[in-house]
Amino acid sequence: MAFEALDELLDESLHLPIGGRVYTVPAPSAEVGLRTQAIIHAAATAADGGRADEQVLADAAERDLYAEVLGTAHEQMVADGVPWPALKHSAITAMVWISQDKAAAERFWNAAGDPSRVAPNRETRRARSGAANSTRSRGSSSGTSTRPVPGPAKGKGQRRR
Repeated sequence: MAFEALDELLDESLHLPIGGRVYTVPAPSAEVGLRTQAIIHAAATAADGGRADEQVLADAAERDLYAEVLGTAHEQMVADGVPWPALKHSAITAMVWISQDKAAAERFWNAAGDPSRVAPNRETRRARSGAANSTRSRGSSSGTSTRPVPGPAKGKGQRRR
């Protein structure tokens, strides 16, 4: 068995429909992909209260990251007068694609960037999985319990009181 050509196995582009037109976002270069992943990691670290790599974030501010992740689609969107929110959503979708995968990018796109729509709430997840019906509830965690009072000792071999 031989390796097949990778470019035939991977769909290396995103197709984003905006205003009746489909914009094709080509795969980023390795440099753009690696920088995007570093930026997303640094931003997530900062969002979690950690210390982010300031050099990575400073580099991101100096470059037009949206243009880099959208590639040729960026110029087409600007030329077509795509509104800023749509261009921004497209760029962030491309960043999700670069840092995760196409399925995650599709979920982000279809949720219009609203985190509450990307991941369903706990009740919805449980209803889909059936977990709510089969999972036993935990006992009280208040620190008190009702233990049965031991009865009188019977037979030999029992402890004396």
